[in-house]
Amino acid sequence: MQHDTPDTCADRPLDEGLSHDPATGHPRPPRREFKARGSFVERCPGCNLPQLNCLCPYAVTADSEARIWLLTHPMEHHKPTNTGRLIRDVLPDTEVFTWYRTTPDERLLALLEDERYAPFVIFPDDQPDYADRVVGIDAVAEAKAAGRVPALILLDGTWRQARRIFRKSPYLDRLPVLPLRTERQTRYRLRKPASAAHLCTAEVAAELLRQAGDADAAQVLDDYFDAFNDSYAASRRFEKLEAPTAAMRRLLARKG
Repeated sequence: MQHDTPDTCADRPLDEGLSHDPATGHPRPPRREFKARGSFVERCPGCNLPQLNCLCPYAVTADSEARIWLLTHPMEHHKPTNTGRLIRDVLPDTEVFTWYRTTPDERLLALLEDERYAPFVIFPDDQPDYADRVVGIDAVAEAKAAGRVPALILLDGTWRQARRIFRKSPYLDRLPVLPLRTERQTRYRLRKPASAAHLCTAEVAAELLRQAGDADAAQVLDDYFDAFNDSYAASRRFEKLEAPTAAMRRLLARKG
């Protein structure tokens, strides 16, 4: 879940003239020409970051027992500050579904019926009407012990968008709700959170993986997120990072 404030100009999609959705191929209505701040920045076609501090040299993959499924609001796909895509970069088995209120993704519906997986919706337990569905992180271990693959469904969007996805998706209503319980504070500097306790999507995924026993994957994702965070922040200041950060050096070491 992206615990973020509503969009700023720099967070709007990079290309608002697309005729189809990048994840599903669904047709999309044409949007007005994009002319907001940041639209003319020269970006790497691989990582989508400004060429000044490309992230591609630090791209590393990892394996995890738990899977991450991203249910992404359509507006998030082309925001350069979206961190959900970092998860897919690190964990190739990550599934990405675009959320449409009236036309749920058929592939997601099929996976929810697949007995190989034990899906959990990642969402706070702050409302009484679904209290009976709330589970703890131990439920992930129980799913593994039963021979099923835990699938952690993250609602990728602003906080308001995530709430809408949660409330307007009937196919999620029967799934257990797993809230993230952590004392960690956000390190994200590209969007202003409502509070330091509001983690961005990649941070939520890394912490869930760590708590679920996938410590190595969590560390790689944390390092990749830090590399992204530092690279993008420096590019916004029009500064070139002259030397790799500690997280970048760890990622380079993994590549051998």
